[in-house]
Amino acid sequence: MRILAIDFGDVHIGLALSDPLLLTAQPLGQYHLRTDTENDAFFRELIRRHQVAEIVVGLPLRMDGSPGRRVDKTREFAARLEKISGIKIVLWDERLTTRQAAGIMHEQKIKTKVKRRVEHQISAAIILQAYLDSRRLNSHDPQDH
Repeated sequence: MRILAIDFGDVHIGLALSDPLLLTAQPLGQYHLRTDTENDAFFRELIRRHQVAEIVVGLPLRMDGSPGRRVDKTREFAARLEKISGIKIVLWDERLTTRQAAGIMHEQKIKTKVKRRVEHQISAAIILQAYLDSRRLNSHDPQDH
């Protein structure tokens, strides 16, 4: 079982995937949005190939927690993805992930041209890692104590 994370953008979607033990998140790439039919086929194949059992989609909230301008589009995308995949979708607060991704790219001295290709996937990995950490912290498995 793996968890897929998505940083939903206007044109590009950042993708990240958990390891099978659900401990770490790795950037998986970036997908350029196309038609609904092409997007559906892409995600069905991605889910099948990586044995995805759960999907986390970053929800773009404002700093005060109110819905950002992209929340409705993100919710629509998540609902469609849930419908075509049959997989549970978790909407996850993505506040500050773009800033964190920018900080990582700055630390790694990633060139501006490359930043455009990796920003969304780094954000997706940050979203996924936060989600994975939260799952572990909130786990009530007696083996964890």
